[in-house]
Amino acid sequence: MTEAVKNTLIPRSLFVFAVLYGGMTCIAGILGAKQVALGPLAVEAGIFPFLLLVVLSSAVAELHGSEVANRLVRFGFIPLITAIVLIRIVLELPTDPGMYEPAKEAFPIILSQGSRLMFAGIMAYGVSQFLNVYIFSRLTGMKGGLIALRASIASALSQVVDTIIFITIAFYGERPIGELLLGQGTAKVVLSFVLVPFLIVFFVKLGKRLDRG
Repeated sequence: MTEAVKNTLIPRSLFVFAVLYGGMTCIAGILGAKQVALGPLAVEAGIFPFLLLVVLSSAVAELHGSEVANRLVRFGFIPLITAIVLIRIVLELPTDPGMYEPAKEAFPIILSQGSRLMFAGIMAYGVSQFLNVYIFSRLTGMKGGLIALRASIASALSQVVDTIIFITIAFYGERPIGELLLGQGTAKVVLSFVLVPFLIVFFVKLGKRLDRG
């Protein structure tokens, strides 16, 4: 293999994480149709792929630098917007009369979102993910590295911003948003400190192992 070819190859960890990242941008909106109860916390299920997005961008920033992580976030708009467009097209296409009846009714309920909700999702994704990479990278000077704590802080702050942006754009003027902001924000902060430390350590170790292979 020539040196020029070697230089064009991306690290294995970056390739794997980018594929997973793209998938999570698409599934987050679909899972968000369900609200789950985690003890006293009530949170829309889209938080789980969103937390993975946060962890993956932080892991890429740790392994390959913040510039590469920001590029990953920018590329994330492509599958996100493509998925939204395809969903709208499929919803507009005529339904097969022989389709399973409960699914026929459930499909548009689960997947149909107004333009306002879609715009809110795109804005919240972009701002929160870039903010996560920025905060995580700025905290690299913490004594001992403390990658789990850095990732948790970055995740919690970015997810609070994500909640504020999404709920404000999506629901302001249509329903009271104070309790919704407080409930969703609290749940996301708690999950950021409960789940993210384990996930970031796992993905950074996995990334290093993939790159050694």
